Amino acid sequence: MKLTALLNKFPPLLLVAALLATVAPRTAKFGYDYKKGSTWNYETLFAPFDFPILKTPEQMQEEAEKVLGSYVPYYRYSSGVTNSSLSAADALDLGDMKPVVTGALRNILEKGVLADDEVPVNAEIIYVQKDKRAVKVPSSELMGISQARSKLLSEVLEASAFPASDSLLKAQGVYGLVVPNLVFDAKTSEAVSAEAVSHISPTGGYVSAGQLIISNGEVVTAEVVQILDSYKKEYESNMGSSGPAYLSIIGNILVAFMLVCLFFLAILFSGKSFFSDSRYYYLIFVFTLFSVAITLICRLNPAWLFIAPLTLAALYLQAFVRARVIVPVYIISLLPLLIYADYGAPLFIIFLTGGMISIYASRYLVQGWKQFLLALIAFVSMALAYVALHLVGAISTPMLPDLLRLLIAAFLAVAGYPLIYLFEKIFNLVSNSRLAELADTSSPILRELEQNAPGTFQHSLQVMNMADAAARAIDANPLLLRVGALYHDIGKMNNPMCFIENESMLNKADDQKYHAGLSPRQSADDIIKHVSDGVEMARKHRLPQVVVDFIRTHHGTTVTGYFWGKHLAGKGDPADKGAFSYPGPAPTTKEQVVLMLCDSIEAASRTLNEYTPEAFSAFVEKIVQGKVDQGQLLNAEITIKELNEVKQALKSYLAQMHHGRVAYPSQRKKFLNFK
Repeated sequence: MKLTALLNKFPPLLLVAALLATVAPRTAKFGYDYKKGSTWNYETLFAPFDFPILKTPEQMQEEAEKVLGSYVPYYRYSSGVTNSSLSAADALDLGDMKPVVTGALRNILEKGVLADDEVPVNAEIIYVQKDKRAVKVPSSELMGISQARSKLLSEVLEASAFPASDSLLKAQGVYGLVVPNLVFDAKTSEAVSAEAVSHISPTGGYVSAGQLIISNGEVVTAEVVQILDSYKKEYESNMGSSGPAYLSIIGNILVAFMLVCLFFLAILFSGKSFFSDSRYYYLIFVFTLFSVAITLICRLNPAWLFIAPLTLAALYLQAFVRARVIVPVYIISLLPLLIYADYGAPLFIIFLTGGMISIYASRYLVQGWKQFLLALIAFVSMALAYVALHLVGAISTPMLPDLLRLLIAAFLAVAGYPLIYLFEKIFNLVSNSRLAELADTSSPILRELEQNAPGTFQHSLQVMNMADAAARAIDANPLLLRVGALYHDIGKMNNPMCFIENESMLNKADDQKYHAGLSPRQSADDIIKHVSDGVEMARKHRLPQVVVDFIRTHHGTTVTGYFWGKHLAGKGDPADKGAFSYPGPAPTTKEQVVLMLCDSIEAASRTLNEYTPEAFSAFVEKIVQGKVDQGQLLNAEITIKELNEVKQALKSYLAQMHHGRVAYPSQRKKFLNFK
């Protein structure tokens, strides 16, 4: 990989590092975990310094509500809105009803109209600022739009007794002129509110240095929780760093750079190919950020960490990338737990266990109801890790609530898994779960292929097995290749008799051959057409683009060798080569190259007369070299080393497929020999 291409991956890393450094906590972790009603399992705690007892949010809210009971909101009356509506009403064709309608509209607008969802419900009185004067108005006199329109109809009916008033108001659009003309003055209201609330004291007591807070074995009461919360806040505010504040900022920056560098190195050492396809690189980046973001958000409440669906990141990674990349990236995504979270080390072990088990189990349990079984398996693995850590004293919080939270986390991960299809669309990728669905040979399109072109179907199965063996030799995607092999020849369904592998199965009369009587060019046209037919059929069945690409590239731009040779033998014009060539394009990915080679080798292997290692080797070398000579691998992302490994895998596969057997003597011969 070129150095410039590698360096292009650094700007996103720097951006994310800056973001992490900005949002990372700047306080120290408090060394105790506690809950109301639990037992204090730590040492007896004395206050190491003086600190105030902070009021709880409930206490502050209660006092604020008392203060705000006398709070009066401010609204501004908009004369411009009123005049605009009245002018529009004067321009309407209301006939004799105009005075009645405009008069009723004026009365309602002058009293003031609010949006339906802005009518105050807690304030008995409001201030309305009109003509530079603020006047108190009972909130009961205010009307929302819906109420004001009903009031308009009521006043019109009362003044005119015209039975079709509602229809008239609707037809002329009068109801649309009833619009809000009271605007909430947030600035003034907030100023009054702030002035009132600012006098509320946030503290409700004081703890002196050396004072007993709680003893070992004592039950944590609500009063003790309030004191511990106050102590924790004072500790995190003043004891987070032993030096200046800028040292904490520098520390956060270094930690952020450490995380992104570890992420980069994990990908670099596990699979450099991800750098050549930015889609995978950024996809992995997004999944890692997802896990880090959840950790930082849940740190606001330590209990949230137990319900964080961190194993979902492992499932997302499993859906798109190989295990050797998943494991280090997933471990790195969990590192913020160790750095920032309370009970960080136990949580790291718990979610690492759940994630690793989920990665393995998801290979078999990602479809339909099996996902719930996957969630249960993930929960059991995390629960076992939790119980073990609880027994050794690494976790002291109540067990049952934490286990319930882990159960929720496991099912949240499964509930979020369907979003994988959204990532498929965003990054234009196909997940392994989608590939697994496509690889099911009982799918309708493959059943149709088996029925209409049985020889082609069997050929595709053989190519699939051959490609699978080759893929594993060079670290290509075996599942992707299996899918490509199954669907690469679906276009042959439109004209199965054109292809020799189907003749013996579908042709009733042995002397009836499809190409008999056709010119070489006509035969080549019919054969080449299966590529465009396959593309059309794939799009009709909404197969992913990656499958369409296999169909387009499995012959590349090669010629139909038999009919091209027949054309030349009949003294055909060599300039007509384009008419005998597939439209292409040539393969580019290593998976497409493997499929092209396996397709050609499987089809041509039926002509082998000798089944020895030497014959297989010469045969494979000849096919591969032919593709190279025709320029089919010029733009392919496959190295010479990988190509040699593919050839060796294919030679071994042919040897296994055509292995020799022991010739058993007939029963009669055995009998005679016995005699």
